[in-house]
Amino acid sequence: MYIYSFFSAAVAYFYKIFINICLFNINLSVMGKLSISRVLPFLVLSFIAVAAIFVPAKLSYVDAENAYNSADISWLLVATALVFLMTPGLAFFYGGMVHRKNVISTMIKSVLAAGVVSILWMLCGFGLAFGKSVGGFIGDPRTFFFFKDVLSGAPWSLAPTIPLALFAIFQLMFAIITPGLVVGAVAERIRFTSYILFIALFSLLVYAPIAHWTWHPDGFLFQMGALDFAGGTVVHISAGCAALAGAMVLKRRQVHMEQKEIPPANIPYVLIGTGLLWFGWFGFNAGSALGANALAVSAFATTNTAAAAAGLSWMFFDVLKGKKPSVLGFCIGAVVGLVAITPAAGFVAVPQSIFIGVVAAIISNIAVHYRQKSKVDDTLDVFPCHGIGGMVGMLLTGVLATTAVNAGGAEGLIYGNMDFFLTQVKALSIVVAYSFTVSYLIFKLINFIQPIRVTLEEEELGLDATQHNEKYLQGTLLVHNTGELQEHLLDE
Repeated sequence: MYIYSFFSAAVAYFYKIFINICLFNINLSVMGKLSISRVLPFLVLSFIAVAAIFVPAKLSYVDAENAYNSADISWLLVATALVFLMTPGLAFFYGGMVHRKNVISTMIKSVLAAGVVSILWMLCGFGLAFGKSVGGFIGDPRTFFFFKDVLSGAPWSLAPTIPLALFAIFQLMFAIITPGLVVGAVAERIRFTSYILFIALFSLLVYAPIAHWTWHPDGFLFQMGALDFAGGTVVHISAGCAALAGAMVLKRRQVHMEQKEIPPANIPYVLIGTGLLWFGWFGFNAGSALGANALAVSAFATTNTAAAAAGLSWMFFDVLKGKKPSVLGFCIGAVVGLVAITPAAGFVAVPQSIFIGVVAAIISNIAVHYRQKSKVDDTLDVFPCHGIGGMVGMLLTGVLATTAVNAGGAEGLIYGNMDFFLTQVKALSIVVAYSFTVSYLIFKLINFIQPIRVTLEEEELGLDATQHNEKYLQGTLLVHNTGELQEHLLDE
């Protein structure tokens, strides 16, 4: 009790000193204009920073039984870095597709998740997802609070050849990119501060519970027998359903209501983003084997094959509809293939991954077509591509999975196992219902706390200027005119 009281008093004392120092450096003329939404993020972060000083350090875990495998550790370190690379890749992918006046604001919202989620994961996110199970629904956040016992703890039961800390950081990369995916649905109209709050609430209330259900040995979907190798439900379906909820709460952009076609700001950005995503996805899926083994090689191969098949399928299907083959078409199709193979990567053989990629691309292409005719303004079609793509992948895992690839998996419907297919359907339905409902409530709550959407004037001027006071200059010329440099768009 004495230690606890001392700890609380020390935190309060140092926190007060820290805040006074910071406020001393803030222009006093700005103080009167500060709102709670501006002050609160800094106060929360500074409190966590000061509290972290007093978290006791423990000795690292001693591998007395020589269970660690150097090859597995090396591969997971590389895979972790590859998955992280997907987040800036996603920023390029999304940033190239929006209007030029919203490029920067769209890109930073994806990358911002790396900051917010990393702190939350260390604080309590890892515990919620992988801590001691509470009824199979959620982890106890106290298990790994402030990363307690992560460095000193025994390896994760399903990854016994790598340190627990490496497993935790690898899983962090999945948690980072998931809220970043939602950005594409609410781009060009959501306030920056509102999205920061969404990232935090979504990570704790949607991502962490679903990760626990699916990947924790005591999670109820895991116990049910549902299979999701690398995040079809946890990442893509949850993000896709959250994207649909966000699009419904934020309603339509002005250009969408006026049915104006907005040309992509920078198609080469989309191509660069696709390359980074494809490259990083090898770590995403093959890394989920949690070792340098034959299963990782199989997942690597299925990942590449499904992406290739889906990119071609989307492009060729567009040609059948009378369109010309496009860079955007191939890039979007390849990403859909990567999404669809994610839950199946370690459970299906390489030839079957071609079928998954082709079918997923066609279904998502059709979904995009009908979404565009609707009044749902999912700016970059996150739900048709990630949501529906993930659903197709989960269902086809239930059809094509085989224990010949992964003895820890199951035989799919094509091998006569109807029970496993129905289990996949049940798991998919639960995740869709939960992620959409809770995400919808999160967006509504944020809108109750503060306006979640920018004003019409800010939307017209663009979020780069109104939210960040920055401007994307690609595609402009600086013209010398009577001693002054003036900015002109290339099409002026």
